Formats: sequence, structure tokens, C-alpha cells
Amino acid sequence: MLSLMRKHAGTWLIKVILGAIVIVFIFWGVGSYTSRRSGRVARVNGKVVTLDEYNATYNNLIERFRQQFGNNLDAELLKTFQLKRQALDQLIDKNLLLQGAAELNLRVTDAELAQSIRNISAFQTAGVFDNRLYQNLLNLNKMTPDAFEVSQREAILIEKLREVITSSVKVSDLEALEWFKWNNATVNLDYVLFDPQRYQDIIPSSDELVEFFGQNKDSYKTEPQVKVQYIKFEPQTYASRVEISDDEIQEYYELHPEEFQTAKTVEARHILIKVDQDADPETVAQAKEKILDVLKMAKEGKDFAELARQYSEDASKDQGGYLGTFEKEAMVKPFSDQAFAMQAGEISEPVRTRFGWHLIKVEKVNAAATQTLAEAENAIRKRLTDERSQNMAYDEAQAAYDSSFEGASLEKLAADHDLEIQATDFFTRQGPETGIQNRPQFAAAAFDLADDEISEVQDLGDGYYLLRAVAKLPAETPELKTVEAKVKADLIRQKQEEKARQEAEALREVLTNQGQSLAEAGKEFGVTPASTGFFKRNDTIPDIGLEREIAQVAFTLSDTHKLPDRVLKGQKGYYVIQFKERRAPALDDFDQEKVDIKNRLLRQKQFKTFQAWLAQKKEQSEISIEEEFVE
Repeated sequence: MLSLMRKHAGTWLIKVILGAIVIVFIFWGVGSYTSRRSGRVARVNGKVVTLDEYNATYNNLIERFRQQFGNNLDAELLKTFQLKRQALDQLIDKNLLLQGAAELNLRVTDAELAQSIRNISAFQTAGVFDNRLYQNLLNLNKMTPDAFEVSQREAILIEKLREVITSSVKVSDLEALEWFKWNNATVNLDYVLFDPQRYQDIIPSSDELVEFFGQNKDSYKTEPQVKVQYIKFEPQTYASRVEISDDEIQEYYELHPEEFQTAKTVEARHILIKVDQDADPETVAQAKEKILDVLKMAKEGKDFAELARQYSEDASKDQGGYLGTFEKEAMVKPFSDQAFAMQAGEISEPVRTRFGWHLIKVEKVNAAATQTLAEAENAIRKRLTDERSQNMAYDEAQAAYDSSFEGASLEKLAADHDLEIQATDFFTRQGPETGIQNRPQFAAAAFDLADDEISEVQDLGDGYYLLRAVAKLPAETPELKTVEAKVKADLIRQKQEEKARQEAEALREVLTNQGQSLAEAGKEFGVTPASTGFFKRNDTIPDIGLEREIAQVAFTLSDTHKLPDRVLKGQKGYYVIQFKERRAPALDDFDQEKVDIKNRLLRQKQFKTFQAWLAQKKEQSEISIEEEFVE
């Protein structure tokens, strides 16, 4: 027991609860503190990964994906994302990282742990740690202080390990310059497009249709269908039964202070003169002199927004340096400290951050505010009523489902709960066309049912459902005559694609072997070349669109290698491209972007370094996994 933690807790709890301990991975659950009496899932260098740990991690992953995908999360998506494997991999990685930290004798002191907890706003009231709030939030999330502190200590320890592993990673000016040249180089192409739609004279024969259909029968299979009856338990129908006391409203208000607080915000503009944070004193002084000249003009009454458009060196210059409205934590500390100490209309003296020298003009200050209990009462009452109504609807649905085990029919369940039975027409796995909000989940439940079987309670977002399968139609291959129009259209489309590709390849052969220009050779094929104009590697290509393969190939071409070794398939058809010109970027722009480029490359190198360390650690480790957890 850490008495210091009992007195001063307040941590990354919300991050842990929501699964946001982010380093290179996202760890879910409470880690090694869970009970060791559970079964073994894996062993990492002798360290057991328990079933309790695995279940906690897997359940938190499920919750994370449910927040992301909502009611669209179904069994197919779970299988696609391989969440069971993800959970296991995360636990293995976490154990390897903690073992690596131990090998380097890294430690987290009680003082460090206490400070990290005190700094978490989720446990603060009016900016001050609130022990009662801390304890209540832990209780609400079914987490003990011991488990939470262990989890928090592990998170800090892993972050320390990451810092040790990546601390030696550097990015030189030369690396940044090479990346700048690579990323900002542009190329101009000549090209012709063979659009499949230009071949409108294709008429397949009857024999070709029969042959094509025979080769692609599975493509024309009808989908299986099902028809169901269902009853729906809607939360709003139970709202009139809910009673919320004044004490309950006050308790909610006290336990969720953050919901009723509005932080102080500032609306501001700025002017930035960029300076590398590692720049020599002379460069720093020159930049400060420049910002002081701008400050002088601002004090003489020149419009701050116009000065920003003229002199600022960041992306906000086009908006007159406008940064919008922001909270203090949204900006780097020196900038925020200055901005939040100013009054509306004031212009600051130069402020140095890691980005350079700033001038700040505060447009508006919005004071922090807290809703009173009286102001929040109606919203709290509605929230609690909605929650209780939803719980009551679920309890009723579950009670009805339990009754079905005793032989109660859907008709009796509906009558007992004063509900009407509703019915669908036949539908596919996409779900009913009308009447259902969450069609995929409804369909998934329906297709899992045997004939006349009643489903488990289905939470579809707008209520709780019990379904009964009434009838099913299996998938079947139709006769050609019933799908002939679609088969014919598909065959014509295939022949058009083939014709476009063949003519594009023939043109490329002419260019390769006969040395004709693209314009000359194109006449024979009835196509006229066009030029793209200059574009970067990751740009949308003018008149062609976002075509990654074409852009990638374009930057492999040169004056001595004008043609690629193949035609290129794009969204509009087949392209024959030819190199025209390449331009290197203007190096004058590099100085303005250098700091951002170096920071971006540094993050990438740190990530790769950390990943490489973990991969090597994993390769050198003895890891065994119980067979049933391998998918």
C-alpha cells in the first residue's frame, strides 16, 4: 500500500480506462496486478501471462472498437481485426518491455508516481487534486487503488524505457535536406489514356455469353435470405416509470465535475519567425531583431493580421495568423503562459518557443465557468432518466428471453409485455430495407438462428430486440436467361478492358521499338497525348487523379529512361506515360521547413528504432503460447 498514493492520487486513469497508454503500442487492462490463480495463456521468458490479464485486455479492445464502429461492430469485423491475437500480442509486448526496463535497472520512484497522478485533470476539481473524486472514479470503473497504481507505474516505466532506447536518435541537417529534395521534387509527363468506354462496338455472341456465364456462375448466385418476426423493447416507453431523486442528481453532479466545467480559453493571432531550437546565438538574435521590427510596426498601429500575412512563417499566415480559440494545454508552454496572462487587444513582447519567436495578439478571453447544480439539474435528470429507462428496457427484454427457455412463444412474450410482434420481408445479409436502424447486426443475428429459434437479446442502438426466424431461402445459381442482361454487361465490360489494355501495350511497343514521338504514334491508335504539368510524389496528378502507382513509376523515369516497362492501370483506364521534365525544389524554402522536417523525421526514426529494439528482444526471448489462443 502506498500511503502517498492514497493521499495524492490522480493519474492517467482515464487513459488507462480507455486504453490510451500509448508509446508504440496501446495496452489495455491493468497488467501484471491481476490474479495469478487464473489459467496460463502464454509464458514470456518464464513470466506467466494469465487468463485474467488476457480477458481484461481483450474486453478493453472490444470496447475500444465498439466506440469506434458503434453498432456496426459484429462477428465478421471482430474476425477481420483478429482482436484475440491483438490482445495476446499486446500482453507479450508489454511483458518484454517491462523485462527490458528491469534489465536496464530503470525504476519509478514513489514521488514520480505521485506526481503523475496529481497531474491528471480527471481527478482534479478546479485544478486541484480531489481525493474523493479519485476514489469514486476508481470505484465506478471497478478498479482498486493498488491495481491502478501498479498499472500507472508500469506505464511510466515503459515510457522511460522508450526514452532510453530512442535518446541517441538524431536527424542531421543533411538528412532533412535530402528528404526535402525527395518529397518536393516534381515531374511532368506526357501521357495517353485508353478509356475502355471508347470501345462501344463490342457485341458478344450467344456462345460467348454461355461460356462466360459457365466460368463465372458463382458471381451470379443469389444471396441467402431470411424472414423474421421480432419484438422490440424501446427505452423511451419506460421513461414514465423512472423517478430520480434530488439526492441522486446532487451525487451525479459531485461525481462528474468535469462535465459542468468550461475551461478558460483564449482567441488569438500570432506572427512567427522560425528559429531552430538548436540554432546558434547569432541566428537566434537575428530572428529576434526581425520580430522586434514587426512588433514596432504593430505598435505604430499597423494591422496585426496584415503583418502576419506579410511576415509570419507558418501555415496560419494566410488567415492573418489566426489560431482560433484554444485551451492552455493546446499550445506549447511558453506560448500558452504568455497568451493566458494577457487581456483582449494586447500584443505581447517576443516569446521564444521551440518553433522560433512569436508575437501574440489576444482577440478575446473567455473566462472559466462552472455550471451550478441548479443550472445542470434538468440535463442531469434527463441523463439519469435515459440511463434508467435503457436499463429497464434491457431487463424486460432479458426477462422475456429467459421465459423463452420455458417454452414461451414469441406471441406469448409479446402479450406478456404488452408489445406487438413485427415482421420483415425476406432479406439478405445486408439486412431489411426498412424499419431497422442497425441493419447489419440485425441480419447477423437473424442468419445465426435455426428455424423457429428465438434469439438472445440484441442491442441495436435504438432498443433491445428478440428475433424469431420464420423462413429461410438458400443461395442458388440462377438460369442464364434470368441474369442474361447482367452477364452480357459484365462480358462487354471485360472485353472493353481487354481491348484498352491491348491497344495501350501495342502503343508502348511502337514507342519502344520505332522511336516515334508519343504524338506521332498516337495518331495510329486514334489517341492524342496530353501533359500532366508538374506534380509531386504524393500529389493528385493533374487531369489524371490520385494514382499512386502512376506517380511512383513517374519518378523512376528520366531523360535516358523515358518509358516505363509496362502500361499502367488507373481508375479511368490504361495509361501510356512518357517522361517530359523533372524539377528540383527551390532550396530557399528548406530553411522555413527544416525544423518541422527534422521533428517529423525524428519521430519516424524513434518509432523505427523502438520497433527494431522490440523485434530483437522478441527474437531473443523464449515465448510459448497456449494452442487455443493462437488464431
